[in-house]
Amino acid sequence: MPSAVILKGISKGFKQTTLRRDYITLKSLLLNPFSGKGRGKVETRVVFENLDLEIPQGISLGVIGRNGSGKSTLLKVMTGIYKPDSGTVRMNGRVSSLIELGAGFHPEFTGRENVFINGTILGLSRKEIEKRFDRIVRFAELESFIDVPVRTYSSGMYVRLGFSVAVNVDPDILLVDEVLAVGDESFSRKCIDRMTTFKKTGKTIVLVTHDLPTVERFCDQALWLDSGRIRAQGDPRQVIDAYRQEVARRDDERYKEEQAQASLSEAESYISKTRWGNGDIEIARTRILDSEGRERQVFQDGEDILIELHFQVHRPTPDVIFGIAIFNDKGACCYGTNTDLDEMVLPPLQETGRIRMKLEQVHLIEGTYLLDVAVHARDGHNYDYQSGGISFAVRSAKKDAGIYRIPHRWIVE
Repeated sequence: MPSAVILKGISKGFKQTTLRRDYITLKSLLLNPFSGKGRGKVETRVVFENLDLEIPQGISLGVIGRNGSGKSTLLKVMTGIYKPDSGTVRMNGRVSSLIELGAGFHPEFTGRENVFINGTILGLSRKEIEKRFDRIVRFAELESFIDVPVRTYSSGMYVRLGFSVAVNVDPDILLVDEVLAVGDESFSRKCIDRMTTFKKTGKTIVLVTHDLPTVERFCDQALWLDSGRIRAQGDPRQVIDAYRQEVARRDDERYKEEQAQASLSEAESYISKTRWGNGDIEIARTRILDSEGRERQVFQDGEDILIELHFQVHRPTPDVIFGIAIFNDKGACCYGTNTDLDEMVLPPLQETGRIRMKLEQVHLIEGTYLLDVAVHARDGHNYDYQSGGISFAVRSAKKDAGIYRIPHRWIVE
């Protein structure tokens, strides 16, 4: 299959100047207005270095990655907005792009005038633009605003007009950045429908987005960019899964660092206020693990979560119940249970041991959660109750409200 886009050895960097000033207050600035003049440090921030990429003709490619990974810069190199410091860019066909909100629009000109200007920039003759003009306006839903200055447009109107021009010039290659997220839900569906039509006619589409479900559903391939490097390219489901695992790992590391910043005295004070019981049985350690047995503190929506309690028996007793409860950051109880409610018969406890509870496919709403763990008697008398001593976070692409995402489906009759 021939390639629509070929990038060979692309390197791109930007110069940044960090100003150094002797003054740090308004008073010192007024007394020494020129003390910092001419001082600064110029550095080059490298976005890409010797990057190679080929996109087959007729492929829909979703580009994903964290903010600052180089996604938008990659599209701007493809369109020619940015010239690479080294390497070659080859685009085989007419290119149309929607990279930045209102890019190429003159704020003082009307929507009509901007349609003709943008159409000309994209390679259409005036006669071709006139032929497609009504279709462009109708798709953008701007019939009542097409003859007013675009500076009066809302951000959504900008996007609608820009996208409508981009898709109606009949491009061979369509480059779309995250700007579609600015449009309303109805228009976003129209955009996806139009791009689906493009796919069926063999057009090449490159879509930069943080909307992973859209990439999985719409794109033929996914490309994961990480600090200007291609970490993975191929089947969307596999690439997205690898990306999510890496995001979870980094979030977990950051979460642990934030937890470690609390001073020891603060931690001891917190624990002393939120732990009680007579100590006959002690929960010596609590761990939160993933399905592979790795200790984690950040999970994706739908993952299994394993809660592991290590205990010590200081005074043997046959009357033992272990329990857990999960609370959100507002103090609402999301879920709680214990071995007695689950009709679990515990064997006689040794001096030390551990008990595990597996929560399967946890669909908690995105947020931070606190875990209560306890071991107590049937009458509620506590041997050891620890409230909120350990926390974990859930990340999700879904933006539901509430506490728990109940499995569901919609049926239209």
